[in-house]
Amino acid sequence: MSDRIVDAEPTPDEVAIEGALRPKNLSDFVGQDRVKQQLGLVLEAAKMRGRQADHVLLSGPPGLGKTTLAGIIASELNAPLRITSGPALQHAGDVAAILSSLQPGEVLFLDEIHRTSRSAEEMLYLAMEDFRVDVIVGKGPGATAIPLEIAPFTLVGATTRAGLLPSPLRDRFGFTAHLDFYDPPDLEVIIVRSAALLGVQLDKEGAAEIAGRCRGTPRIANRLLRRVRDWAQVHGNGMVDLATAHAALDLYEVDALGLDRIDRAVLEVLVTRFGGGPVGLSNLAVAIGEEPETIETVAEPFLVRLGMIVRTPRGRVATAAAWRHLGLTPTAALQSTLDLEG
Repeated sequence: MSDRIVDAEPTPDEVAIEGALRPKNLSDFVGQDRVKQQLGLVLEAAKMRGRQADHVLLSGPPGLGKTTLAGIIASELNAPLRITSGPALQHAGDVAAILSSLQPGEVLFLDEIHRTSRSAEEMLYLAMEDFRVDVIVGKGPGATAIPLEIAPFTLVGATTRAGLLPSPLRDRFGFTAHLDFYDPPDLEVIIVRSAALLGVQLDKEGAAEIAGRCRGTPRIANRLLRRVRDWAQVHGNGMVDLATAHAALDLYEVDALGLDRIDRAVLEVLVTRFGGGPVGLSNLAVAIGEEPETIETVAEPFLVRLGMIVRTPRGRVATAAAWRHLGLTPTAALQSTLDLEG
């Protein structure tokens, strides 16, 4: 099992605070400047026409603000927001029930849209284009399709795997945006804002330290801020400074680059047990006692982005950067492997 930082069940007060951390309009949303400009144009044009906005598809890694942007879209359009997810829509009847209850201009946020069933997707095609669904009554030769008009709405789809969306569904979105990882300066702004909302005393050095260890992800930045706040309240004077951030993040095994226990376990196994690789995913998972899916979806993307491992046809290989991060020197054999793999 993973021992990543997991928050306890939030109290009602904490739920209210977490909701307050989400910006309510585009002007308060930090980072993703190009996406903000493009989305702002789409929403402003829709308001000038007095009609619902085009359907919006948001893609990108978890924790970058897709759900927050869905709320902002509804807020900017002065429209109610309905939230559901792809796994909850497994039958065409599920889609028909939700769509038929929408109010005119309502924003429907569909998280993990790539996990929607095929039958539900096919019903969305007609609903997104013609604001109509066909309800099938009966079975077999006697089945009858009854057209049902639905109120015009804006669908906001969010996905971490845009490549899994079928082309007919992807092409029905009028605006598609991809969210990228955040730079440290933008993360510092987010952390300072969150600290003010949480009532946390924070200096510039403490904010910079947290920003450098949160993997370019605002969700992780806010989570680490809460854990550092806890350390400051229990062991310090309540002030989050550089020394406090260092001590707290070291306790939670988050190093200077943002690597946690699982990330370092992957690197150490690759380097010390397998000489840098190549190693197959299943062997790597057994060696560190984790599921292959955990390594492939949680640890590996960040390590690849840092340039510490590479995927090759023969398996995973630790790069020279990974050896250096562990304080070791890559072997000549490994360097030859990296050269051959390109």
